[in-house]
Amino acid sequence: MTTAPPRPVLPRDCTFDADDWAILARHWYPVALSSEIGDTPTAVRLLDETLVAYRARGSVVVAHDICPHRGVPLSLGGGDGTGITCAYHGLRFGEGGRCVQVPAHPESKIPSRLNLRTYPVVERYGLVWTCLRPEPDAAPVIPTMAHWDDEDFQQINCPWIDIAAFAGRQVEGFLDVAHFGFVHLDSFGDPDNTEVPDYTPVRHQYGHSVDYWSTVSNYPHGSTKQAPPGYQWLRRFDVHLPFTATLVVYFPDGGLLNIMNAASPVSARQTRMFAPIARNFDTDQPVQAVYDFNRTVFEEDRAIVEVQRPENLPLDPKLEVHIPADRSSIAYRRGLRDLGLSHFFTA
Repeated sequence: MTTAPPRPVLPRDCTFDADDWAILARHWYPVALSSEIGDTPTAVRLLDETLVAYRARGSVVVAHDICPHRGVPLSLGGGDGTGITCAYHGLRFGEGGRCVQVPAHPESKIPSRLNLRTYPVVERYGLVWTCLRPEPDAAPVIPTMAHWDDEDFQQINCPWIDIAAFAGRQVEGFLDVAHFGFVHLDSFGDPDNTEVPDYTPVRHQYGHSVDYWSTVSNYPHGSTKQAPPGYQWLRRFDVHLPFTATLVVYFPDGGLLNIMNAASPVSARQTRMFAPIARNFDTDQPVQAVYDFNRTVFEEDRAIVEVQRPENLPLDPKLEVHIPADRSSIAYRRGLRDLGLSHFFTA
């Protein structure tokens, strides 16, 4: 007789359907920029779970943001690079979340139950990634980003953006190629160039990829640079389910711009979007212009995503009407269904 696996303990005030939460929690997401995590504890949130992140002797620890002694958030405490201290009774936690000091009983043996509930950590692309329900003995599956480690490319970590919307809606908007000339009018969109040429999504192990060719320029409005007349821009999208996608834009003269759109689901209605960038042009230029342009583009998207209804992402293809330009969106929704997700997304 086969015994069903135990149901996960859901976060307090969980906004997800229990079955969908259990599926989403098996995947890896960024929760902070690596540069944000230092000696002092930092509060972060993922899938409604309250977490604390800190560095202990250089290594990042991500743990449940509750002291196991009397339930005070550890993010209220302090730290010194070797560990953090609870603000209530001074209990100290070091590498791996282990409790290393109980000031009230300095000579007593520390019970293992005082150790923090920790989560695995990977630092990649300048981000801190974690997983709430990792598969036993399985290697971390972090989305790939081409050119990040290439020496001819500049690595840029844009400030994250908070979006009052579901992560799936945000990712779908990132993949959408029909809205450029209507939504991105302050950044790069052309209202006189809105026709969407045919394209075909190709499925792979973690999602799907798309090569999209068009004459829509990726140069910012007001740029002194211009593409040759009739230049065909290639935008290569690659989706890593559930909520990460990368976009490589092929510029004239061999320029490449790779943007990762990593939508971290804070809750079912809140997303923190991280956007590491790698480029092989203008590598000696200040990055503030990149920050500003990236912010403009994603603020334009945010204004749309936050007003979409239903707020969730309908996975039943009959719940919204589709046009040929939506092929990537349809492939994305099909991929989410294939993960086993359904309850929250079709309500």
